[in-house]
Amino acid sequence: MTPLQAATRETFWTIGPVGKAAFYWLAAVAILVFCYGVYARFAAYARGSADPRDRLSELPSRVVAATRTVMSNENQFDGDAYAGVMHTFVLWGFLTLLVATTILGFDIDLYRPIAGESFWVGDFYLAYQFVVDAFGLLFVVGVGMAMYRRYRERDGRLWGKHTSLEDDAFVWTLFALGVGGFVVQALGIVGQPARADETVSFIGMAMAAGFRGLGLTAAGAEAIYGVVWWSHSLLAFAFIAWIPYAKPFHMISSFANVVARDEKAGARLPNVPADLDHTNAESLDDFTWKELMDGDACTKCGRCTDACPADTVGRNLDPRNVILDLKAYRESVTDDPVAGHREEMATDGGTAASDGGTVPIVADEGGVVDAESMESCMSCMACMDACPVDIEHLTSFTKMNRQLVDEGAVDSNLQGMFQDVMQKGNSFGESQSARGDWADDLDDVEVPDAREREVEYLWYVGDYPSFDDRNKKVARALGRLFDEADVSFGILFDDEKTDGNDIRRIGEEFLYLELAGHHVETFAGCEFDSIVCTDPHSYNTIKNEYPEVDFAEFADDPMMPFDREAPWNADGGIDVFHWTQVVEELVDEGRLGLAGDELAYTVTYHDPCHLGRYNDEYEAPRELIRATGADLHEMPRSRDDSFCCGGGGGGLWTEHEEDVKPSEERLREAVEDTDAGDAIEKFVVACPMCTTMFEDGRKTGDFEDDVEIVDVAELLIEAVEAE
Repeated sequence: MTPLQAATRETFWTIGPVGKAAFYWLAAVAILVFCYGVYARFAAYARGSADPRDRLSELPSRVVAATRTVMSNENQFDGDAYAGVMHTFVLWGFLTLLVATTILGFDIDLYRPIAGESFWVGDFYLAYQFVVDAFGLLFVVGVGMAMYRRYRERDGRLWGKHTSLEDDAFVWTLFALGVGGFVVQALGIVGQPARADETVSFIGMAMAAGFRGLGLTAAGAEAIYGVVWWSHSLLAFAFIAWIPYAKPFHMISSFANVVARDEKAGARLPNVPADLDHTNAESLDDFTWKELMDGDACTKCGRCTDACPADTVGRNLDPRNVILDLKAYRESVTDDPVAGHREEMATDGGTAASDGGTVPIVADEGGVVDAESMESCMSCMACMDACPVDIEHLTSFTKMNRQLVDEGAVDSNLQGMFQDVMQKGNSFGESQSARGDWADDLDDVEVPDAREREVEYLWYVGDYPSFDDRNKKVARALGRLFDEADVSFGILFDDEKTDGNDIRRIGEEFLYLELAGHHVETFAGCEFDSIVCTDPHSYNTIKNEYPEVDFAEFADDPMMPFDREAPWNADGGIDVFHWTQVVEELVDEGRLGLAGDELAYTVTYHDPCHLGRYNDEYEAPRELIRATGADLHEMPRSRDDSFCCGGGGGGLWTEHEEDVKPSEERLREAVEDTDAGDAIEKFVVACPMCTTMFEDGRKTGDFEDDVEIVDVAELLIEAVEAE
């Protein structure tokens, strides 16, 4: 038998029978402590309220999809290649070392006693050693990259109020385990001359050569090997036992979070029950098991905060802190057996003591979460899009907003808007009889009444295109486009009310229910094929949320002004479109007669949150811009990285203390950071709320001489008329 065929090594070299027994006993203890901790964690989630989504349906396919997401590290690579490479090295290195340890344990404890021989020899052993060295090196490099990023800039996004010693302990323990494994291997090579030809262990061989160069002999290596081996083993056991009790648990909870994700989270919010005793965020009992698990899945990476436009412009909102504040409070007031690292709260509104006392979840003063933080949220979903572990921030944020509304603790401007919608049906407080007056200036275009005539498209116009002078121009441009393309369309006139999308995200759930019920009853009285919306906010809520309403649950509620029990469009039989999707098809069919060279403007385009991140529609508006002949240049933050205008989540009606308005920051980016720079002539939008916010930002930010705000519809009708 050649040396290569006989290649192997003694696993417990220099470790006697007592040492082996102690090793197995400690391993068993570590595994038991680990299993108990994992059980206790998930038992704690089970104490949360029931989740309205069936998050465990089709579990096998969910697990497969989550495995693909986690193993590919696609979320980590999104917008941060360095973090993607780092996490890939750490994850694949860790898993490979775990699998290698499992294989060795199987050989020693099961195969050898049964077969009377080992498979851990020869070619298999050599391949094993090479793979372990290669992936062990990647693991150490990845951990080193993590340490470099963490300690290079101590004021970066990895640092915050919840940064603690456990973060340092986690990264340094991983580093010590990775390097320690190579040190043990190198000492074994120095002390065992039979392994002199084991060149596949290239890291171990290199370190062994270094040790020899420092004067270490075989006898010396044998003398210290036991101490180093036990140090490495004890650290590994301690780490295994520690996993469920601190930050390392994210390795399990993050995967579970991805398995349980709702693909439409944020775009469709959970409904509230008709139960009059129902509370939203009065206590921890109101949070679902998924919302509790979100806190444990958080890795403190800070991506959500980095992406948050509210935080960027100086508002009082840090999405990471909100999630971790809730987690820390949960651990401080419950007898959760795994909440070993109690964190004293340091929220702006007050503290949550660890003596078992309770405080309000959200309040102006003394709450776990400051009410101003929730009022600062723009509901743009940038935090959720940026999160690599699928934390659903907006679901918890809306729950707390609903609590504030229940308590009457909302901005006075929002209270006034709620009153206008309840009494008048629109957020402007105007008479509903004037809702269709914007069409009066379309002298050569008939705008039919969809309640009286069968149409192909029921056009939901929306509040701002109906009542706001600037956005009436957009409605008229779109009306002329429909007429030019000979589209059969109609509107609801005074039976159209506020759609309820933003009202719902502010927290006024029952007003939203009234509006949804009114509209679906109105839709039922009309004959049409599809619904087309001017506003992405309307498009989102009619498409994604109206079909989710359980009208039967509120059928006996005398406060609900609708008489309906059946769900609306639950089977998706009625298509709901944003107008750009419809008009893109019309352009493709040649029904607008565009040649593609009518306009010569240099433009940039802003992706509305509710059209882009909410509904993944990025191409239709761009195709329409290109169809006019305009030269389109992308802003650095575009598509799913788009920066909110500031109008969502009630921002359209409120004022905030901020360093700069979101609309001003976005316009600055348009004229300074695009490839075309100050050559940008027009800032193109596809959302009435965006138009309103950017027209305001253009004035307050002193951009009036730099760029013009135009809707895609206005650009298109100019091109059509030029043609």
